[in-house]
Amino acid sequence: MLSKLFQDHRFFTVFLKIAIPITIQQFVTSFTNLLDVLMVGQLGETAIAALGLSNQVFFLLIIIIFGINSGSAIFTAQYWGKKDIYNLRRVMGIGLSLSSAVAIFFTIAAMIFSKQVLGIYTEDSAVINLGSQYLRIVGFSYLFTAISTSFVAVLRSSENVRLPMTVSIITLSLNMVLNFLLIFGNFGFPKMGVAGAALGTSIARSLECFLIIFFSYRMRTAAAARLHELKYSLEFLKKVLIISLPAAINEFFWSLGITTYNAVYAHIGTGAIAAININSTIENMSFVVFIGMANACAIMIGNQIGAGNEHLAFDYGKRFLILGISSAFLIGAVVISLRPVVLSLYNIQPENYFFAFTLLLIYGLTMWIRVSNLILFIGILRSGGDTRFALLVEMSSIWLIGVPAAFIGAFVLKWPVYGVYSLVLLEEVVKLIIVIPRYFSKKWIHNLAATVY
Repeated sequence: MLSKLFQDHRFFTVFLKIAIPITIQQFVTSFTNLLDVLMVGQLGETAIAALGLSNQVFFLLIIIIFGINSGSAIFTAQYWGKKDIYNLRRVMGIGLSLSSAVAIFFTIAAMIFSKQVLGIYTEDSAVINLGSQYLRIVGFSYLFTAISTSFVAVLRSSENVRLPMTVSIITLSLNMVLNFLLIFGNFGFPKMGVAGAALGTSIARSLECFLIIFFSYRMRTAAAARLHELKYSLEFLKKVLIISLPAAINEFFWSLGITTYNAVYAHIGTGAIAAININSTIENMSFVVFIGMANACAIMIGNQIGAGNEHLAFDYGKRFLILGISSAFLIGAVVISLRPVVLSLYNIQPENYFFAFTLLLIYGLTMWIRVSNLILFIGILRSGGDTRFALLVEMSSIWLIGVPAAFIGAFVLKWPVYGVYSLVLLEEVVKLIIVIPRYFSKKWIHNLAATVY
């Protein structure tokens, strides 16, 4: 198997063509977020906590939108493999309309009920006041983000990954510059602190939406649909939702579980959530390779299933698992070894330094488990249309194991934040044990493009 893996030049050519631009885009995104946290971190631990908890709202939004569009991408990837542009664009219309509706709801919550929303996560009034300033400004950008995400999902499904990467680099670079100017008041700009970070982010996301749409049509991509091509019938919507809705529900309840974890961490203390936010930033930075890998896996497997090459789709899954696990061991070791260097960049108390230092050790040691689940659920099961099984397993593991473990660790055992974090990882172990047999059974492979709607 290994010799065959490294001899298949076509596999690696397509894999790298898709994965590298997505990885670069994710790296730039994560690096910008890291710089944001570092810049805001100079304002103190309260500012770090405020930004981290405020971004939980955006995290919940983007996960739901990702769920909607990744559900749609199950179809668009297979339709692209079949070269059925007509149905691809009808699915795109579904993704755009549903994502926009969710974004409008979150915009109202962020701009009008910001303090009430943040009150779910913490009772610290200073954190709530700072965070609400951020949310009221950044909420303006949510609709633009929803539209951009829908376009990017179609572009990626049709193997056009360079356009999203290029636009992302431009807008995130602008975001970084604006934050530098507006947070600290450099070069004559007003010193706005956390609010400046929100304004810079809103401007960058709005520009990203405009550029994605403009160049999608200018380059005549698969996403360049005319208005009437985005229309879909109620019957077609039902057919798509049967498969895609479980993916969206999955992402919603999974993200709700993650925000529940963060609410538990926040109730342990402001220092605990600050350490978690630092750890999350490093997680995002180190995970960019695997996000690119999982996206490439989903696109390549979906294209092959749509083209009728089901055996090759199964074989691709094996290859991605081997690549993912081996890479996770390597990158995990790098994360562990670089902890002192990374944490020296933050202005935090010694106790919180120790918390973050220990969290990163646990993360580095268990990275391979999370990577395996990422590839299996996002790259393999979902691309094969096996969304209901994935929903059942993920929801059971996070809500029957992960969330109870977090509450027991924090409020019954009263463990420190790294102890609670370790307990939460039990749900990842259980998921992996359950889903491996499903992959080898091949029951996850469903050719959706073969069905005429």
